[in-house]
Amino acid sequence: MKTSKHVLIALLQFTIISTKAQVGIGTPAPAASAQLDISSTSKGLLVPRMTQAQRTTIATPDAGLLVYQTDGASGFYYFKSGGWLRLVAESSYPAVTICTQLWMDKNLDVTTYRNGDIIPYVTDQTEWAALTTGAWCYYNNDPSSNAVYGKLYNWYAINDSRGLAPAGWHVATDAEWSTLSTCLGGASVAGGKMKVTGTTTWASPNNNASNSSGFAALPGGIRTNGSSNYFVDLNYFSHFWSATELIPTPQLAFSRYIINSGGDLTQYNGFAKSFGLSVRCIRD
Repeated sequence: MKTSKHVLIALLQFTIISTKAQVGIGTPAPAASAQLDISSTSKGLLVPRMTQAQRTTIATPDAGLLVYQTDGASGFYYFKSGGWLRLVAESSYPAVTICTQLWMDKNLDVTTYRNGDIIPYVTDQTEWAALTTGAWCYYNNDPSSNAVYGKLYNWYAINDSRGLAPAGWHVATDAEWSTLSTCLGGASVAGGKMKVTGTTTWASPNNNASNSSGFAALPGGIRTNGSSNYFVDLNYFSHFWSATELIPTPQLAFSRYIINSGGDLTQYNGFAKSFGLSVRCIRD
């Protein structure tokens, strides 16, 4: 009984100290700016570990809550602005500054949304054409194309609330593409300043190509929603989605394209959202 009383008193004392002062573990002098200061040269801090399903059932998570997800797209996740975000290395995508904008200098090739949920990989054409939700594919369903051209995404993946672009990035709007075009001298010459030179990836003649902007556009082609010959334009066109849908025709969205035979950056609004196009992201 006496021992229990002493333990209770000690716990009460610790609680009072902890609520009024800083806590140091492994250090007698916690940093002035820290409520909890853990010091060690041989051990780390282990946050709660759980599956994706367990993470999503946490009731009313506070902003900044951090956990480690053990399955799916495993890694650290934190809660912000009403959703879970995955901590990723911002250096995963090299970027280039063009006038006032910071663009990725390669096509997107992610397989998960920003929160870690899997984006379906769809190869069957009948299934692809009927989709009204996000999906991706390789050109001609050939994984070897990914290293150079990245992946093709339907527009539904771009518009998904879970976020297609990595943290800190977003898919460029039609207005942001227009800003880029104007910055590079207008639509009639911007494409040439954006596409890589030579005919290794671009089909001859690859006119007006200089890549003076550093954008490094590549001709990744497109996937249509047709029933035959549905992969087209590889080596001849760069097709890029914008995040802007066409109003009042909501089954279509704006895109931009560059062609091997000229230097234009052309705005286009004739692609159905079920088509698969390349994606470039711009910094938030």
